[in-house]
Order: sequence, then structure tokens, then C-alpha cells
Amino acid sequence: MEKMNKIGKKPQVSIIIPTYNRGWIIKEAIDSVLAQDYTEFELIVVDDGSTDHTSDVLDSYRNIIKVLSQKNKGVSAARNRGIAEASGKFIAFLDSDDLWLSQKLSVQIEFFNQTPDALICQTEEVWIRNGLRVNPKKRHKKPSGMIFKPSLELCLVSPSAVMIQRSLFDRVGEFDETLPACEDYDLWLRISCRFPIHLIDTPLIIKRGGHDDQLSSRAGLDKFRIKAIEKIIKSGLLLDDQHRAAVKTLKKKCDIYAAGCRKRGREEEALYYTSFSKRFR
Repeated sequence: MEKMNKIGKKPQVSIIIPTYNRGWIIKEAIDSVLAQDYTEFELIVVDDGSTDHTSDVLDSYRNIIKVLSQKNKGVSAARNRGIAEASGKFIAFLDSDDLWLSQKLSVQIEFFNQTPDALICQTEEVWIRNGLRVNPKKRHKKPSGMIFKPSLELCLVSPSAVMIQRSLFDRVGEFDETLPACEDYDLWLRISCRFPIHLIDTPLIIKRGGHDDQLSSRAGLDKFRIKAIEKIIKSGLLLDDQHRAAVKTLKKKCDIYAAGCRKRGREEEALYYTSFSKRFR
């Protein structure tokens, strides 16, 4: 990467790492990018208002990566800031607690060279939970192609696994900064209802979970998935069969979320989601 910067060659890929109070782990993510065998990239780290020692870790890389700092606005705002500052034809994201294997970029670039009409692809992944490798369940198996319908039930695209033609954001928009969670699920629905999301069936990222500050481990996430489905239903983008599938999934998620609210004594919230689901046909 240092050689690339010295000769001033425009990067093909802009890599964006959003981070917030991840000083304890972000060095490993950065180092996994710098170890890539494909070097025509720029690395942009967006520090979303960290109050720990994240800035000290990033200081040691300032000659070879681009560091952007902002007040805490959430992961969507951090990723969008990175996109705005990016200069590459392709955008790749890496969550600050995940890792890339050394061929991640080169394999995806080769895919786009061989499939020039493709707008987005992702790779398979290895799951690590609390330091131990775990096998994904059958329902987490990533499909390839037009994956909108299976993506409604649960998120089947990993931010750390994707590479996206930058031009695609002009067509579908960026991350929704009003969503505190499930912002990636929302984006993948907007993409997958119109365009194929291709899978490279090789595990090239390591997804690490089980730590306390992981957004995806928080309770009540279906509330934000419901919002994302409502948005896509109202967008006017869906074909008839997609619309029916989205409404069916929204109703199912509303029923499940309402039941959870009742179990926890939140009857008013349960009644709201029971009533809300009846608005859609």
C-alpha cells in the first residue's frame, strides 16, 4: 500500500472500516487489510466519536491509511462518510471486529473482471464466537443471484464480505442513518429486489462475535427489520410476488415481536404492532 501511495496511482478499491470504541481489536482488522495480496486500494477508517484509545491505535497508521473522525452518529453515518470520501471504483466494507483473509480483494476483483455486468458480490465466511469456530445453521446458507425473498427472513449478506460497484449507491441510495441497527439488512433489501447479489463460495472473511458491544447481539432487532420491510413495501420497487413475500414476512415479524412485548409486559407496544401489521395487504 505504501508503494501505491508513493506513485499516486488511483485505487481500484476503497475499503471503509467504521469504528466506535474498538481500540481493543481494530488493529487486527487494519492489519488484515494491509496484508492483502491485492494492493490497488485505499483504506479509510471512520472513527465515529470513540472515547477509548482508538485514536492512539489509528495514529500509528496515519501515513498509510486515511483516518476520518466525527461525532458519534452511528455506523450508517460512519459508512456513508467513508463512501463520500472514497475514490475507488469499488467499495468494500470491513467491520472493525472482523478479519479478511489475504486473498479477499484479489478474488473479488477477479470476479468483477470476469463478470463485468455484476454490481455486487460477497464471499463466504468463517464464524468465530467467543474464540471458537462455529458452523452456521442451514438457514444461514448464503444463496446467490436474485436473493430478495430469502433475504426477508434474515440478513444473508455480510458487510465485511461484500464488494460493490460504487455506481450502485447512486441507484439504490446509501445506508439509512435513521436506523440504529439492521441498517445493512435495509440496504441489502433495496439492492436485492432489483439486482443479483453474487456469491463467491469461498470463505475469505472471519466474522467474530460474542462480545458485549456487538450490535447484532442486542435484543429487539426485529423492530428495525420491520421498519426496513415497511420501507421496501412502500418504495414502489417490488414486483407483485416480491410484494406478497414482503407483506407475509412483515406480518410474521410483527406477530413475533408483539408476542415478545406481551411476554415482557409491554402490552401497549404489542397492540401497536398487532394493529400495524393489519395495514398491509
